[in-house]
Amino acid sequence: MIPEGYQIRELTADDAPAMAAAYARNRAHLEPWDPRRDESFYTEDGQAAAVAGQLASVRQGLLAAYVVTHGDLVVGRVNLNNIVMGVLRSASVGYWVDAEHLGRGLASGAVEFACAQAQGRGLHRVEAGTMVHNLASQRVLERVGFEPYGMAPKFLFIAGAWQDHKLYQRILHDNPL
Repeated sequence: MIPEGYQIRELTADDAPAMAAAYARNRAHLEPWDPRRDESFYTEDGQAAAVAGQLASVRQGLLAAYVVTHGDLVVGRVNLNNIVMGVLRSASVGYWVDAEHLGRGLASGAVEFACAQAQGRGLHRVEAGTMVHNLASQRVLERVGFEPYGMAPKFLFIAGAWQDHKLYQRILHDNPL
């Protein structure tokens, strides 16, 4: 459930300026959890290119991309990444929330939204990885029904180093197809 006054909707090309503003506003907040970014990433042109790439992946069925908004501001993102159909029927969820909008249930609501979207697409499970010391994100995942299932040493190159991640999954249903 998304808190009153907020919306989640599909990412569009028109979101590039608001995305640039959101990333610039949250640069220090997101830096410990993100890969190192080139300066152009924080510009409208950089976000236009990033959004165009994401929308190409959406058209290929590999990604479902959403923005969390509050009025005209983008205050978060949630994505279903690496969508795989076939016998796996799985995706990985990624999300972030604006530093000024933390503690309102947005992350939990966004992850719940993504899981509902995944189930609507016929996916069987959603997975997520958090850096071992990202206890806030682990609490979000556990609050919405994800269970830990392992560790991935040196899993992603984040903040300039290979980072260990705690892995979570949520089984959405047991229907074979």
